[in-house]
Amino acid sequence: MVGHNVRENLERLVVENGDDYAGLSKLIGRNAAYIQQFIKRGTPKILPERERGILARYFGVDEVELGAPETRSAMRDVRFIPRLAVEASAGPGSVDAGDSLAGKVGFDPKWLKKLSSSPERLSLISVAGDSMAPTLVDGEDIMVDASAAEEPLRDGIYVIRMDGVLMVKRLARAPGGKLSVRSDNPDWPSWEDVEPSDIQLIGRVVWAGRRV
Repeated sequence: MVGHNVRENLERLVVENGDDYAGLSKLIGRNAAYIQQFIKRGTPKILPERERGILARYFGVDEVELGAPETRSAMRDVRFIPRLAVEASAGPGSVDAGDSLAGKVGFDPKWLKKLSSSPERLSLISVAGDSMAPTLVDGEDIMVDASAAEEPLRDGIYVIRMDGVLMVKRLARAPGGKLSVRSDNPDWPSWEDVEPSDIQLIGRVVWAGRRV
């Protein structure tokens, strides 16, 4: 792949993801003008291996698109899931901070298909608080399937927005068409007989991973 195509590819990725040159330069530990100079002025002529790898993982693309030799490609059998700069409250409550992209994490596509029929609707966010302990703990990453919000509700753990707060709770159908919103930690409150219209379903939690 010749150099000008690499710069065109990178510029396209920047535009498609709504990023800016200075932010990406900071991401790879370079001065604020580094990415702009590479794209617009051709300096440096090629992206160094370290910087190329960081950008490829961030955008979820094969390193070949950013100038790696074909023999260095190792991402063709990986699907990248966006990790959002969002925390779903599992504690006293916190207002949704937005959904800006914080990075991407690669998973086996075949494994993802077992979790969701719409892998493109999956995303990763963090849990804040301990109201869902021991099932989910503070700081744990959860994978959320947004397509489940458009399907008939099944009992399970969901990310929801209620009273302006993004939270993760266990939902179950209650008599009369209402819902129960439950905390797995008995020290935290649950709500019974909640009107479905009072809850916005964001997605169903289909996977959780934590540090040990």
